[in-house]
Amino acid sequence: MDTRITLLDAPATDSRDPGDFPSPFDELGPAPLARMAAEHMQAELRAGQLVPGLSPSVLDGPDGGKMFGVLVVALPDGRFGFIRAFSGMLGGKWEHAGFVPPLFDAQARARVELPGEATVKALIARAEAHRTSPEHRALCAGSAGLDARHAAERATLREQHEARRRERHARRAELTPRLTEPARSAALHSLDQESRGDKAERRRVEARHEEERANIVPRARRSERRLRALERLRRIVCRELMRRIHDSYRVRNARGQVRPLRELYLPGEPPSGAADCAAPKLLAHAFAEGLRPVALAEFWWGAPPSAGGRASGAYYAACRDKCGPLLPFMLEGLCVARPRAFIPPVHPPTPLDIVYEDAAVVVLDKPAGLLSVPGRDSALTDSVLTRLRERHPSAAGPLLVHRLDLDTSGLLVAGLQAQAHAELQRQFTLREVTKRYIAWVAGSVQGEHGVIDFPMRVDLADRPRQIHDPVHGKPALTRWQVLERQPARTRVAFFPLTGRTHQLRVHAAHPLGLGAPIVGDRLYGHADARLFLHAEALSFRHPVTGERLDFERPAPF
Repeated sequence: MDTRITLLDAPATDSRDPGDFPSPFDELGPAPLARMAAEHMQAELRAGQLVPGLSPSVLDGPDGGKMFGVLVVALPDGRFGFIRAFSGMLGGKWEHAGFVPPLFDAQARARVELPGEATVKALIARAEAHRTSPEHRALCAGSAGLDARHAAERATLREQHEARRRERHARRAELTPRLTEPARSAALHSLDQESRGDKAERRRVEARHEEERANIVPRARRSERRLRALERLRRIVCRELMRRIHDSYRVRNARGQVRPLRELYLPGEPPSGAADCAAPKLLAHAFAEGLRPVALAEFWWGAPPSAGGRASGAYYAACRDKCGPLLPFMLEGLCVARPRAFIPPVHPPTPLDIVYEDAAVVVLDKPAGLLSVPGRDSALTDSVLTRLRERHPSAAGPLLVHRLDLDTSGLLVAGLQAQAHAELQRQFTLREVTKRYIAWVAGSVQGEHGVIDFPMRVDLADRPRQIHDPVHGKPALTRWQVLERQPARTRVAFFPLTGRTHQLRVHAAHPLGLGAPIVGDRLYGHADARLFLHAEALSFRHPVTGERLDFERPAPF
């Protein structure tokens, strides 16, 4: 038997063959057998016994976390066991005892990668040497200094000329009709000469600036072009190196067919790290060893990535960008179940819990699990908006001024008139609306209060999750205050100052925020009976009367 296989010692009722292979893209978590195998592996990780010679702390440092996977396989004698894998490299190595190997041909990759990396490093060194050379620095500094001095001189000259122009305008106004025509003509001619003198002065300054720039700017531009050329060459070499590395991968499917990796991603190229995830490694090893795959689970362990979006011990479906084109081919020949997607719970058609209502405004208390607006799926029509339109069939416009996540409960406001909606939306945009949310977060929070401020954007490869992105993210700002502490969790009040999607959930879970996901957060933490987040208080000015309205609904947990 393969030494990488760990037998599952499970009761017969739990170890029955589940039939169709569960889809790796299933969003509702792994099958019972795969979960059992994953929990076995997590216990080893927790005890620090998984990788001999590798300190468990390697997974706890910044960006040290890793996606692991287990694949339950059926043995010829009817027993079940599982094999294990990690995504990418672990501790700087592609292979560790007890884990399946990567997909690539190690010797073929080494023949390409080692000299290729040496070339890339040499190009990086050349670019850095040029960037830090005295000549390049002097040219950059000289060009920047020249631009700054010229801009200051032009600004000073403009101020002087503007002052003179105003003075001439005043002098022209003082010329009275009592002056003789020769005297008046002479005075106007003198003023015109002064104006032409200013224009001539400006041309002389511009010519001098151009002459000074001609001595340094062309050389600075040539130096910058050389630097860009080196960086462009490095990118070209990197792309070619990655193409040749991808050519060292041969992908086998359940039928025994083998195709080059790059062929599966045509007409494009495979993304970086394609075929290095745990799932394709596990399937490839099972097919190579003649093992029948039964169920798969992938989970994150250790510190979250810098962008966030992962919680230690939580299960995740296979990634769409890297594994989307790859896994369907690998699974050809197996009976694969359709992937299950998360479906909001069905709410009984009870009336909305109205907190306040008049001809212009309605404030309601949304229950957890009810959509704010209808979903994209045609079956997901029940929502606060749908029920509001049924309650107010004559109301026009978008109605809802803001939204709450499906899993969040609490206060929502809608405008029943177009002008009322526009005014409420203006108050939200200008941050004139006060909101307070209550949440239980997992674990202990450092400090008693503070401000979380980091930009966010949607994870394009894993919608609807949001991630931290300091380059492309939009500003997101939240004040928070601890209200109560318990041994395993902390009660926190959140005051969002911006309204990004999942802002409070990401700010709670991310290490740059509280580092403590909201209890029950199936996207950024661990699922529970519900998401323990509630919009408790809402305050705004009435869009018609201008009266300040304050509403509060205590959290139902």
